[in-house]
Amino acid sequence: MSTENTAQDPMEFMRNMWSKMGFSLPGMVTPTLDVDELDKRIADMKAVENWLKMNLNTLQMATQGLEMQRATIAAMQAMSKVAAESGSSEGGQANPFTNGMWPWNMMQGAAADVAKAATDPAPATPAKGRTKDSK
Repeated sequence: MSTENTAQDPMEFMRNMWSKMGFSLPGMVTPTLDVDELDKRIADMKAVENWLKMNLNTLQMATQGLEMQRATIAAMQAMSKVAAESGSSEGGQANPFTNGMWPWNMMQGAAADVAKAATDPAPATPAKGRTKDSK
């Protein structure tokens, strides 16, 4: 063996191997001795890591929201089923919960009451201990 071959740069040896295959050495695989280049790569990798963590957190929050929504709907369906079963056994009394849409109807009624209260003028109520004539 000649001293020329043993003293050859290992990076040059890798580049020669890759170039004989018909394509160049990929940038992420290419080792470097430049500290600035390594700092840049580290910063890029940390930026990607933070972006992935943010997306993971967003995905987990969306999944939890859907699970809560599913649990709420399942609970409302169970309550509606129980109310419907108890309504049929009461012997003809009108049960407001027998309709499967009772939560929606209840919310609509509450919204109508709020709207009516907002449009009706509030009755003037005298303060305790005072009459209209004494001021």
